[in-house]
Amino acid sequence: MKFNASLSRAAAAAALVACGSLVALPARAQQIPPPPMSAKAWTIVDINSGQVLAAGDADARVEPASLTKIMTSYVIFEALRDKRISMEQTVIPSDSVRKVGRDESRTFIEAGKPVSVHDLIYGMIVQSGNDASIALAELVGGSQQGFVELMNRAAQRMGLKHTHYANVDGLTDPQHYTTVADIAAASTHLIQDFPEYYKIYAEKSFTYNNIRQPNRNRLLYLDPTVDGLKTGHTKEAGYCLVATASRPMPGAPGVNRRVLSVVVGEPTERARVQDSLSALNYGYQNFDTLRVYGANQVVATPKVWKGKDSELKIGVKKDTFITVPKGTADKIKPQLELREPLIAPIANGTPVGTVKVMADGKSLAEFPVVALADVAQASFIGRAWDALRLMFVKK
Repeated sequence: MKFNASLSRAAAAAALVACGSLVALPARAQQIPPPPMSAKAWTIVDINSGQVLAAGDADARVEPASLTKIMTSYVIFEALRDKRISMEQTVIPSDSVRKVGRDESRTFIEAGKPVSVHDLIYGMIVQSGNDASIALAELVGGSQQGFVELMNRAAQRMGLKHTHYANVDGLTDPQHYTTVADIAAASTHLIQDFPEYYKIYAEKSFTYNNIRQPNRNRLLYLDPTVDGLKTGHTKEAGYCLVATASRPMPGAPGVNRRVLSVVVGEPTERARVQDSLSALNYGYQNFDTLRVYGANQVVATPKVWKGKDSELKIGVKKDTFITVPKGTADKIKPQLELREPLIAPIANGTPVGTVKVMADGKSLAEFPVVALADVAQASFIGRAWDALRLMFVKK
């Protein structure tokens, strides 16, 4: 497998952290070889910083199998968030669920028999039930095809340029494809956009219709820090797994660091488990994630011209992180570049400059800093006086 320590296009676009742009990890990262992988394609991502730590064929087209249900779940969660459906709502599954084959993952819902949205969601996530996925898709999308259109629209919003869905459950279809970079991006969105529902992925079993089924993600049983995410398998796709763990971040009390791995096309179920656990441990053991600035932390108080206030508090709205190889954290130095002069009025949240994270004279990452408060215009006299002063400052 190839080793690529740089950001993939999709993962960089999908990073939901405060960083405006991220670049490749320092060259030293390439001296730390990733673990050997038997997967067809794979990637390891630090979710806090949005940085790819290692990857192999991350942009190659692959079949997602039941990893498809990550996007199926995302669209369902959107419907819950927008109150178009509710967990307590009752659904009458159509005859479509009868078509789910005996060799497919099932929740064992029955056509015409009422079932709650709650049970369908747990059946789709914990049991990977194709029948539950179909019932939810028909509820939200009006039909399976209508729901697939919602999935593809969501993929476009996320910037997943190498993904197209043809169904809601991941069965093989020539028009159903993605990449592991896109899978990592979609997973990042789900984790960060819907933390209240993401917790379902940590459930180790679910019982419906008096049938108890375990979660197929064996890492939930092997590593207590693993809390998701999704398994998949078809003959064509091989064994697939998106796994993610959350562990305390040294030097940042109360903050956890999340690493995510994606493996697709593994030859056996055992291989996907071993490779995923090795990938997660590699991310934690060989890299450190640092919090550069905390949410709403004041970075500087530069002068403001023509304003009622003479200074402006600037910083970042969200915790901002960077991931670096072990042993290089002491070389990290933030460097602030302002768009001067700063002239009122300035609204809260307005970008006013950039912080570049430097090491050994090289820029590792950069992100915008914004106004943390409003600054209104000064009176006419105050503006005129500052305008005169600015003439001399510019000179």
